[in-house]
Amino acid sequence: MNSTPARHVLILGGTTEARRLAEELAGDPALRVTSSLAGRVAAPRLPVGQVRIGGFGGAEGMARWLHEHQVDALIDATHPFADTISSHAARAAADVHVPLLALRRPGWVPGPGDRWHSAGSLAEAARLLPDLGERIFLTTGRMGLATFAHLTRQWFLVRSVDAPEPPVPPRMEVILDRGPFTLEGEADLLRRHRIEVLVTKDSGAHATAPKLTAARAAALPVVIIRRPPAPQGIPVAETPSEAATWLRVTLA
Repeated sequence: MNSTPARHVLILGGTTEARRLAEELAGDPALRVTSSLAGRVAAPRLPVGQVRIGGFGGAEGMARWLHEHQVDALIDATHPFADTISSHAARAAADVHVPLLALRRPGWVPGPGDRWHSAGSLAEAARLLPDLGERIFLTTGRMGLATFAHLTRQWFLVRSVDAPEPPVPPRMEVILDRGPFTLEGEADLLRRHRIEVLVTKDSGAHATAPKLTAARAAALPVVIIRRPPAPQGIPVAETPSEAATWLRVTLA
């Protein structure tokens, strides 16, 4: 009889990849998986297995949690724009000497016919809009809408999972929805609302990519907000399967 205790894996989640990784690891008796969600979405899609919701209290709080719960490996599978939690994960893992992997889906790449304008931040995206159009489809989430609140000439269609809170642009309509989205649905949305510009973050998700194809077909300019730089020195996997392989090799 094998009495070796299961190795504890903490997944910093909230993404499709994090849920798929938790599902892939769930059947392994040698592993005990905990998924951590930030709690910013009112009704999150919960992964299989054990789940904790809420922050850690910075890098120090996360390091303390890793130590107290005897975590053997940490996988940062948060959103590519969740740079604060990724930075905390890197510091916490280093402090308590827990191996860390970043699970990051590849970013989007422009294709023939795309009219992309790169921006390094929401503020830079807002500065570009007056020269691009007046009817804006804003798909950057409900956080950060204050950055666009000073644009009084533009009309915004905002899509988010939960309702945004002020300050927000004065001329705005909100759609509460979450992906996956279809190409037909996105194309119809652009036509019905007479959209002139799409603003999005480079999340790289397949579930939300159809809006880019629809914008290309409609010859619309797209403002793409670049990802923040990832913490240096952290190994990266692009798929849940790659992350699972790294985990088993690391804990062998």
